[in-house]
Amino acid sequence: MRAACSEEEFIALWHKHPSISEMAKVLDVSERNLHARRRRIENKRKIKLGSDKPQSPDMKITMPADSVRVQVEMENGVIIVGSDKHYWPGLVSTAHRAAVSAIKGMKPNMYITNGDAFDGPTAGRHGRIMWEARPSVKQELEAVQDRLAEIEKAMGNGALHWNWGNHDQRFNTKLSAMVPEFEGVPGFNLKDHFPRWKFGMSLMVNGHTMVKHRWHNGIHAAYNNVLKSGTSVVTGHLHALQVRPYTDYNGTRYAVDTGTLAHPFGPQFTYAEDSPANHRSGFAVLTFHKGKLMPPELLEVIDEEAGLVFFRGVAFTV
Repeated sequence: MRAACSEEEFIALWHKHPSISEMAKVLDVSERNLHARRRRIENKRKIKLGSDKPQSPDMKITMPADSVRVQVEMENGVIIVGSDKHYWPGLVSTAHRAAVSAIKGMKPNMYITNGDAFDGPTAGRHGRIMWEARPSVKQELEAVQDRLAEIEKAMGNGALHWNWGNHDQRFNTKLSAMVPEFEGVPGFNLKDHFPRWKFGMSLMVNGHTMVKHRWHNGIHAAYNNVLKSGTSVVTGHLHALQVRPYTDYNGTRYAVDTGTLAHPFGPQFTYAEDSPANHRSGFAVLTFHKGKLMPPELLEVIDEEAGLVFFRGVAFTV
């Protein structure tokens, strides 16, 4: 076993091997002890010993007791945000396949499901339209579990977060209204069926980037979000897939609409009666450098049937 090293030696070794696993091999000590010593040195010397791994303990997540606003601190890293999945039995959208592929390639620190993974047509307040075919809650729940299991596998040990969407809430709201006596019974809360995911109403990154399912509506929703919040705002709900920058005396911040991971003309949306929709399929990639949000990026589906997507200047199929 290697002799204990001084703090100066530890820092020098860290700069040479900026990885807990590599340092554990070099020093022949447990990774748990290395994590603890690294934090002690950082706190004592007011320095940051960053990791070369995208998925690392450098990201701090604080879950509040009420599970409303989750706080994330991240110096450098990537968060992929996909929303409005509206998963449907038997359908795997191009955007979903692209998201799984992007996770495998980019290895983000966190993946956020920004609301409405569960569609819930039979659990909502809207009645069936004529004789339309709609999945049961059980069938739909299993479809969501299947698709999110693919994301879970791709993420490995990366953080998984789920912001409540209005469609997601249908599951709990229906049960709360019909059988309130069953509150707290396992299975009567949507999150009981997704144990790997942490649920919240919103998530704030570094105090300046708010991620939540929805806020303003209408054609100027993104503009109003970024103007009135004073922060960058990442939302779903409207399926618009767009980035709106806004600059004032405080600098530039961004409004991001993360579009939908579903096919905009899928069976989930027959209520639109085949009307044109200003919706786009895709998702957003948020990159943080030295704690600051870089210009957000979008992956957009170009052709659903062909599996063609566009990202960072390149068109490719998934």
